[in-house]
Amino acid sequence: MSTELLKIRIAHGAETAMGPGKAELLEAIDRYGSISAAAKHMRMSYRRAWELVDTMNRCFDEPLVKTAPGGAHGGGAQVTEFGFYILKCYRDLVVKTRAAAEREIVEFASHLKPPD
Repeated sequence: MSTELLKIRIAHGAETAMGPGKAELLEAIDRYGSISAAAKHMRMSYRRAWELVDTMNRCFDEPLVKTAPGGAHGGGAQVTEFGFYILKCYRDLVVKTRAAAEREIVEFASHLKPPD
């Protein structure tokens, strides 16, 4: 529970290049093969999911997600090899940061009121 208090976001100028929601979205796109299905799974609008993908693709020097246009057989999306690399880097960063800060996180948690 205490590690849930720490959320890491990677800033790129005024935008967030990567964070917990974007990492989850990449995993859902990989699992479901489309932005639409990933958005539905995450209970967010397709527009919001598309905006998050677009932000990620603009922030990095290679796309994290490639899309195929729809049509009679539907479109789809896939996480690129570079996208998997960035996702792994982010997940590794989160694990290492939480491990390094565990004592402080527990201390903070001990002083928080229960959530409403």
